[in-house]
Amino acid sequence: MKKTVVKVSRLAHAEGLPLPAYQSAHAAGMDLLAAVPERSPVTLKARGGYALIPTGLTFQLPTGSEAQVRPRSGLAAKHGVTVLNSPGTIDADYRGEVQVILINHGPRAFVVRRGERIAQMVIAPVTRVKLTKARKLSKTVRGSGGFGSTGGAAALEKNSIAPAPEATKPALRAPDRKKKRRPSGS
Repeated sequence: MKKTVVKVSRLAHAEGLPLPAYQSAHAAGMDLLAAVPERSPVTLKARGGYALIPTGLTFQLPTGSEAQVRPRSGLAAKHGVTVLNSPGTIDADYRGEVQVILINHGPRAFVVRRGERIAQMVIAPVTRVKLTKARKLSKTVRGSGGFGSTGGAAALEKNSIAPAPEATKPALRAPDRKKKRRPSGS
């Protein structure tokens, strides 16, 4: 298998950390490490704390490719920590530091320490297209069904996703959260 060459530059705050590497012979992603200061780890508060975590690396990706920043399954399964804008996209013409937005959905605070494996980076080809206006699109069996439509409403309910009333499709709406009124008086 021919390997594509990707140039990487290590910034000063990443000195001493290993470069991203595949962890097995058939791994799709390379692990990205946290380049936070040794004496200043970053704490993600429980249930929603998030932060931009530096990797201390810049990349020169080949034209026609992108890097996708994806969560690590171990962090998600063990701690509820994932990549907030997953997958994050690094364009081939970007030359700034790669940083990862981590969010903690877990019940306890999570501390990101220097050298911690925080995400995976997958290099992938990009298809650029030309959009053209069309009055009609070809019909398919699926049609405009989405958000679990191939599994039916039961699949949506099983996953606690209520199907939207017909009048609101296809727009997504936040659930109605009315405040409960306190009784007035004595």
